[in-house]
Amino acid sequence: MTQPIVREYAKAEHLILLCGHYEGVDQRVADHLVDDESSIGDYILTNGVLGAVVLTDAIVRLIPGVLGGDQSAVTESFETGLLDHPHYTRPVEFQCWSVPPVLLSGNHGAIATWRAEQALEATK
Repeated sequence: MTQPIVREYAKAEHLILLCGHYEGVDQRVADHLVDDESSIGDYILTNGVLGAVVLTDAIVRLIPGVLGGDQSAVTESFETGLLDHPHYTRPVEFQCWSVPPVLLSGNHGAIATWRAEQALEATK
């Protein structure tokens, strides 16, 4: 499963997810009734339910109106080809660890530059 695949699924009018258990699904079903197969990774689970939930969550967040703003899903990591920049919350200082000063500066241009640099560094 990749973000481009999720975007394609999100365009579908409807989806039916078939979740195999233990050894998967009957091969006749896979051969004749399944349009596409997806995997969430190279490891084994006892069933496909968790994968279906992960896929559903990734798809649903791309439906307009699901997230707080229309741009939220567009600016996430994997949409830009970069990992996300670090995020900080309040308080400004926690156990002697401080939020980077640029984020407190009010300078939106400097903040955007810092975020872009951090995303690039995380991706490297």
